[in-house]
Amino acid sequence: MAAAGRSARAAGRCFSPLLQFSHHHLRYDRGLSFAFSTAAQQRSTGDDCGPEDPPDEPRHLLNENSLELKATKLEEQVRVLTERYQRALTDSENVRRRTQKFVEDAKIFGIQSFCRDLVEVADILEKTTESTTSGEHDDPTLTLKKICEGLSLIESKLQSIFVKHGLQKMNPIGGKYDPYDHEIVCHVPADEMQPGTVALVTLDGYKLHGRTIRHAHVGVAVESHE
Repeated sequence: MAAAGRSARAAGRCFSPLLQFSHHHLRYDRGLSFAFSTAAQQRSTGDDCGPEDPPDEPRHLLNENSLELKATKLEEQVRVLTERYQRALTDSENVRRRTQKFVEDAKIFGIQSFCRDLVEVADILEKTTESTTSGEHDDPTLTLKKICEGLSLIESKLQSIFVKHGLQKMNPIGGKYDPYDHEIVCHVPADEMQPGTVALVTLDGYKLHGRTIRHAHVGVAVESHE
């Protein structure tokens, strides 16, 4: 019995290193399998982001699409502004042409009303001439009277037409000599007038709306030296 116990203890001492090695090896295998399973899980979930990972291509594509969209919008704005600019140029040219045509028409037809009034003077002159050359009146005095009446009517009609259109005849006699309105053609002794005043008019001067269009030819009074 004692011998059997000793044999069992001896066998346990012989197999003890093997049991320890087997237990240690089992723990090593479990640790290694856990490490491999953890690495595989990290790679499958994308936690491993090393320098060898591919670049973020969708972000670059998004930026390129955004730039292309902005470029397209800018090109459309340039096209719209160009069309507006061309329309503005066309409208400006049309306005310039219409204005030029209006000015040309004004130059041509600006005296239309004045000419229409002068036609009435021509009618009076024609009637006066016909009455004096018809031979109905043999009396020279009567003929001369009709001529004088016709000329007086013509002169009155002309003056009314001049006033209507802003044309005014100057009456400078007795007034101060003005080089802007008068042109001296002679000097007259200042007997009863102040020196430097207009004593006579040899050609009437006219103003159109206050602007001198023909100077009056005048004689200016000067002191006489005896």
